[in-house]
Amino acid sequence: DGLIGAGANTGALDLDTVDMRAVNRAAAAMTGHDISQFKRVLDVVLSLGLIVSLAPLLVLTALAIKLDSRGPVLYRQRRVGKDGKLFEVYKFRSMRMDAEKDGPQYARINDDRVTRIGRLIRKTRIDEIPQAMNVLRGEMSFVGPRPERPEFVAELERAIPHYRSRQLVKPGITGWAQVKYEYAATVEGASEKLRYDLYYIRNFTPLLDIIIIVMTIRVAVFGIGSR
Repeated sequence: DGLIGAGANTGALDLDTVDMRAVNRAAAAMTGHDISQFKRVLDVVLSLGLIVSLAPLLVLTALAIKLDSRGPVLYRQRRVGKDGKLFEVYKFRSMRMDAEKDGPQYARINDDRVTRIGRLIRKTRIDEIPQAMNVLRGEMSFVGPRPERPEFVAELERAIPHYRSRQLVKPGITGWAQVKYEYAATVEGASEKLRYDLYYIRNFTPLLDIIIIVMTIRVAVFGIGSR
């Protein structure tokens, strides 16, 4: 994958030995004028291109969701963004309406709350496309750590060292952890994903963003790689 820098052998950083000063410096550099301008241009171009080029597919997806199960086509859910700021993320609904009747739960592999159409749009990541609206609004980037729900963030920050460092940069529709690791339905899984998120922040380059986008396409279209 052409990995560089700290953690290059695995594409992940060790949470026990990670140099957080280096991570913080890298995060500050990402929010500097030149890099933030690059990412913003890339975000707008990719998001508009995604919405326009996939418009027919998005309409068909909306119809399929409506015919498959009761409830709205889109749903909004609170997530934690950069610097801990809360925002509402948009997604195509992939679960039953009563999916959280017992309270917030982690999404799981082979989750029985997922609808028939939901399984397909999750596998191909079509359910994430409405987040292009969040990107255009400046709440997210196309590539970055995935935004987590506030109900889980408090627990994860207590259990996992450096977890709050994910909030140093904008969250993304896709990310290094998403293309390198499976669904995380436990604290242990979230800890593993953090190792990849910190690698991304520590070793960010425009090329790494492009690599992640290409790997995401491979997962969505060809089923190659992690989901």
